[in-house]
Amino acid sequence: MMRKLVTLIVASVLLAPWVNAETRIGLVDIRAALFTSDAAKAFTDKIVSEFKQQEMGVRAVGEEGQKLELRLKNDAAIMSDKERAKLAADYEEKVQEYKYLKTKLDKAIAEKRNQFLTESKPRLDKVINELVLEEKLDLLLPADVALFAKPGYDLTQKVVDKLNKLR
Repeated sequence: MMRKLVTLIVASVLLAPWVNAETRIGLVDIRAALFTSDAAKAFTDKIVSEFKQQEMGVRAVGEEGQKLELRLKNDAAIMSDKERAKLAADYEEKVQEYKYLKTKLDKAIAEKRNQFLTESKPRLDKVINELVLEEKLDLLLPADVALFAKPGYDLTQKVVDKLNKLR
């Protein structure tokens, strides 16, 4: 019995430094890091210019639909049934056209965004691995899993800085 107690005490003394060793933890908001980087800003500028014409077309169809809706609302009382039915049909057609064009534009932008994310993944992985080594981290977590963390744990800006240097 005494031997077990002595063994337990010796083991506790020998293992104490590892138990008390400081665990280094960091948090990163990956989406924020990616989308605030210089590459993301360049990507956004490219997307805006690439889809500017389509976006203007969608906006124009939306404005036409709003004009038809306003006219239908304001002038319905003085229109014949035939005129009102035609205006309502024109309005509905504009609504459908707007929905179609908006969905098409949103889908094209989403595809480009996903392409950007896919192309950025290897650079992000490299930066995260470098950060883990430099900061001597034991654990790096996505920021959205933490309910609370002191500001010193957030390493998002360091990831952004490293991504910007990769260019």
